[in-house]
Amino acid sequence: MKQFMDKDFLLTTPTAQKLFHEFAADMPIIDYHCHVNPQEIYEDRRFENITQVWLGGDHYKWRVMRSNGVEEKYITGDASDREKFQKFAEALPNAIGNPMYHWCHLELKKYFGYEGTLNGDTAEEVWNLCNKKLQEPGMSVRGIIEQSNVAFVGTTDDPIDSLEWHKKLKEDPAIKTIVAPSFRPDKALNIEKDGWKEYIEKLAQVSGVEIKDSASLEEALAKRIAFFAEVGCRASDHGLDYVMYRPADRAVIDAAFTKAMNGEELTLEEVESFKTELLLFCARQYAKRGWVLQIHYNCQRNPNKKMLAKLGPDTGYDVINTVNCATAVTGVLNALEETGELPRTILYSLNPADNQLLDTIIGAFQGSEVPGKIQHGSAWWFNDTKSGMQEQMKSLANLGLLGNFVGMLTDSRSFLSYTRHEYFRRIMCELIGNWVENGEYPNDEKALETIVKGISYNNAARYFGLNN
Repeated sequence: MKQFMDKDFLLTTPTAQKLFHEFAADMPIIDYHCHVNPQEIYEDRRFENITQVWLGGDHYKWRVMRSNGVEEKYITGDASDREKFQKFAEALPNAIGNPMYHWCHLELKKYFGYEGTLNGDTAEEVWNLCNKKLQEPGMSVRGIIEQSNVAFVGTTDDPIDSLEWHKKLKEDPAIKTIVAPSFRPDKALNIEKDGWKEYIEKLAQVSGVEIKDSASLEEALAKRIAFFAEVGCRASDHGLDYVMYRPADRAVIDAAFTKAMNGEELTLEEVESFKTELLLFCARQYAKRGWVLQIHYNCQRNPNKKMLAKLGPDTGYDVINTVNCATAVTGVLNALEETGELPRTILYSLNPADNQLLDTIIGAFQGSEVPGKIQHGSAWWFNDTKSGMQEQMKSLANLGLLGNFVGMLTDSRSFLSYTRHEYFRRIMCELIGNWVENGEYPNDEKALETIVKGISYNNAARYFGLNN
């Protein structure tokens, strides 16, 4: 029986162990899509206790607690931080097979030097150990980023954001990690959702453009894209319930705009035509600037309306959607390819059944600008489990070129989540190591080093222009 989480955790063959320890483990991290707060990086926030850095805003952990029957007051409510930590510790042992169990113990081991296991009985010990450790100089936000060997952080930012903290970070010589905004225009596209009109009014004010139709809306977005570029943006991100492709002429788009501004209900066709136009417009703007377009889709948002009303969005109540978006995704890519305006693009579906679909789609739209111009993104959200990562990489290897994959991202709000990159790298090295051990790929150290270091860091560095 193997020891729990020893140095060869998840690495069952000599080849896998060699690939991880010699080639993957010490590579820098490019966390090109996450949700950490740039203000906390600039101000170098210190956390008073483990609950603040672990449970604050982390809906992955909230779902674990809810699944264990924990009352909401101990999750997002007014219970004390110590009480919340205790409830999480009591729930964690039931998470066997859940990556959360591994993530938590990797974090406890790496950042706090804790070699035991967290449960209700050890909670007090872990609470005291972690809180003491958090007071040490290297455990501020910047200290955590530095000791994690993070080269690049791509946050997620709204077009109306002032990017105040990004500008300050860019001018601060003390921080060596590149921290860049990512353009997330979902609220501008979501014409059918509550608050859209009010958001457009805010966008008009921030951009200085009188937004009276779809063309002026695009002008406002273009101005904000230019502003983001000045502050160092390298990527955009679109979170779509599903991908749609319904092109229409300008009159149809403007009619939808006018109806929405007047508070009138739109048809599905009007909504999809409006979103198609704005997505294509934004993508063409990104192509001009050499940005990466990221599209995350097939998420059903907030089906539990009672809890949505109580807690709001992004609190752990989203689920996988199963919309067939094959012709829509290819329609969007083809429309951009036809005019020579297809940017580097990463596609993520929350539905794991889309793995093979995406791997055939990306093969149809590759280009010569960079190897792997169109990417099947890392196993995302509910899929970043051990089996989910394996299946995503197996599919990409079967139908594309795994060697050009840009690798892992955290998609996290926690500064302790960088161990997810270690978790991914161990799984990746185990997968490749098994192929070598089985005689399915030669034991060519030079080729294997290139592949492993590429997926761990080098491919993303090239893809996001960090070597320029």
